[in-house]
Parts: sequence; C-alpha cells; structure tokens
Amino acid sequence: MDHRSLIESLRSRRESERHALDGILTEARAADNVLTDGQRAAFDKGETEIRALDERIAELEEQQRMNDAAAPMALRYAPAAAARSHNSGESRMTGSARITSEPSTYSREGRNSYFLDLARVAQTGDRDARARLERNDAEQRAISTTNGAGGEFVPPLWITQEYVRYSRPHRVFADLVKPHSLPAGVDVINVPKVSGGTATAVQGTQNTAIQNTDMTTTSIASSVFTVAGAQTVSLQLIEQSPIRTDEVILSDLAASYAQQLDTLFLTGTGSGGQPTGALTLGGTNAVTWSGTALTGATSLYTAVASAISKIWSTRFAAPTAILMHPRRFAWALAQVDSSSRPIIIPAQGSAFNAPGLLGPDLNAEGPVGFFAGLPVYLDPNIPTNKGAGSDEDRILVLKADDLLAWEGNVKAEAFPQTYANQLSMLLRLYNYASFQAARYPSSISVISGTGLNQVLA
Repeated sequence: MDHRSLIESLRSRRESERHALDGILTEARAADNVLTDGQRAAFDKGETEIRALDERIAELEEQQRMNDAAAPMALRYAPAAAARSHNSGESRMTGSARITSEPSTYSREGRNSYFLDLARVAQTGDRDARARLERNDAEQRAISTTNGAGGEFVPPLWITQEYVRYSRPHRVFADLVKPHSLPAGVDVINVPKVSGGTATAVQGTQNTAIQNTDMTTTSIASSVFTVAGAQTVSLQLIEQSPIRTDEVILSDLAASYAQQLDTLFLTGTGSGGQPTGALTLGGTNAVTWSGTALTGATSLYTAVASAISKIWSTRFAAPTAILMHPRRFAWALAQVDSSSRPIIIPAQGSAFNAPGLLGPDLNAEGPVGFFAGLPVYLDPNIPTNKGAGSDEDRILVLKADDLLAWEGNVKAEAFPQTYANQLSMLLRLYNYASFQAARYPSSISVISGTGLNQVLA
C-alpha cells in the first residue's frame, strides 16, 4: 500500500473514532452530562487513539511530501543516464559476471554517477549500481561528510516541527477537586461554615420546654493568589524561525503553570501568597503506615482501609479517590502474596479476591486502577522528601468534591514596547486562582510513615 492509500485508511479510522466519541458525548448529554466510569475510560482511550493517528498521518504526509519533491529530480537525471549507457555501447554481463571495462569506477571523464548509483540502489535495488558502489569502496574514494571534503553538500536536517518538549508533570490533583470560575474583582473568597449545630432531645413531659440549642457559625477564607512566568526573547528568533517560537515558549510556560498550580494545591504553606494545601492543612485524619518489604502489601491495604474508616466515621460520607505518587503504585505493582501472586492484578486478568486492579491503560499520571475499591490517581507532584529521612512520599484518601478551587482564564501575552531599543520581546503568562480545602478537613486522610520510603531498585 502506498503512502496516499495508507493516509486515507488512517483518516477513515480517525473519523470512525471521532464518531464513537461523539456517540459517548450524546449518551452523556442524555444523562445530565454525566459520564459513567466506563464511558470516561472509553472516551480517554478513543482520544489517545486519535492523537496517535494524527501523529502517524502527519508523519506519512511529510514522507509523501519529500517523495513528491524528489520525483522531479529522478525524472530529470535517470533517463539521461540511461540514454548515455545505451549510446555508449557499454557491454556488461548479467548475473555474477564482473565488469572489466571500467578502470576507474567514478571519474570526471567517466560515464557513471556516484550519486545516481546511490539513488538507483535505494529506489530499485539495481545490481550493477550496487557492484560499482562496492568496487568504489575498495578504491577508498577520498570524499566524506567532513567540511572541505564534500561535507558542505550534506547539510544537517532540523525537524523543527517535532521539537522535544520539556517533560513536566500534569495537574492531576488540581483537576480532581471541585472546580469553579474565579469571580472578578475579589482578592479573598469567604465560605460560610456552621461550626456548631442545633440539637434535639426527648421532651420529658408534655407542655414543658423542648431542647433549644443555638447554631453557631463562622467562615473560612481563601486568598486569591497569582501564578505567573515570563521569558525575554529576541525579535529575530521569533521572526526568522521557521516555526512559531513564541508558541513554543508560551506552551512551556502553560505547562509550568499547570505543574505549579497542582503543587500549590497539594503542599501550599498558607503564607507568602500561597494557599493552604491538602497536605499542610490542619485537622485532617492521620494514618501511620510502617510496612516492610515482607508485610508491606497487606499492611498498606490495612492502612488505606483505616483512612477510609476515618472519613466514614467523621465526615459521615464516602471517599471518592486515592491519590499517590507514581513510585508508590509501582512499588505496589511489584508486591506478591505468600503464593507469589501479584497484589495488583490487571483488570483483563479476571482477578479473584485481588486487593487492587490495574486499569486498562498503564498511565504514568492520572487514573491508573483501583485499590480497596477506590479509583487510584497518580500525581508526580506529591512530595517524596517527607519524614525523618526526607525520603517518604504521602498517600491521600479523600472525598475530592469537598475541596473547592476557583480559577480564572489563563492569559498569554507578548510585549515588545519596553524592549524596543534592543529588538526584544517579553512573553508573559499568568493566572489568578484560589483553593479551599478546609470546608471539611475530616474528608481528607493522609497516610504517612516509614513504609513510604520503600521504592523499587
């Protein structure tokens, strides 16, 4: 199948995947815009497949473009070379016979072209051309890719469209909590809170006073904070680059913003303009896990069950997620029971009595499977320098919709004015946000302890 046919086939597959995603969204709209876990997994898998198809289609289109560009050159030179060979009466034998009429394989006065023979071998596998190239190697032709000896005719190739982006963790936890749009014109968001409830009691006798307890109230506040970054870049780089360099820089600033926001939601100190993060909030449920390599898997399950129990017993509601560092889930994947069976079983394996299930996709971030009946999310922004030895990570078991986040619209801007005298431009990205985890501190259980310093070798 040629490139064009393959491209059309891939486009047809992509269209089918897109129709399938539209169908999932249509079903979700009919169910009050709520995706089931199965629909969400199918949607994420479809999006991943579409991205892979887009990358492959772009790769094939680039190859086709290069082939189309090379075709006129082949038509220009190949027929002439064939005519010269025919008119010269050059005699050669087929099969394994040696050509003896060429004392010098490639010379200025010769009839053979080194570069044309390279093209013939690459395109048609021409045996005569291959024989001449092999004989030329024996003659040790003194030309190479070194500058001054032919190298100037072999320029380096820069595939700028496929530049390597800087790897950064995404905002897994920030996307897990309950989102709101940030109101305009405020610098603090206050949430009313009932700190003391009313009361009821049995009326002792008829016509006597009943229980009358006053409700007490308070409020909790979260400041609006700013996350921003900038880059000064020369105007020449932006105007002369074959790609949009400003977009490259701004997309990296956006990725940095997402990582920084997620980190602040997790570990913000509550001072210096930072919000109070879920791991630094007071009043959360504390669970200590000191498992070892021999007992770690079962004791971790017990620790997670304890974290769930504390939320049940104090928040009187069920947690919705487990959040852990990728290294912790990788460690759990390596654990086996007394019969050398893995504790975390792939979902496709029809597990029986498994403490945890590995999802259909082995993600490095985001949803990855289930443990103790709760979905597990991996977030590389969870710190790994906690504990006495500064080598522990943390596990969060939480009711995620009890935590609130407000976020504005990210603003990406370019300013040439201040730097006009030096032909420079300032690229700037910023946003305002607020985070509140203190509505129900008891909806968060934090697992800590020496068991969390264990990692795979």
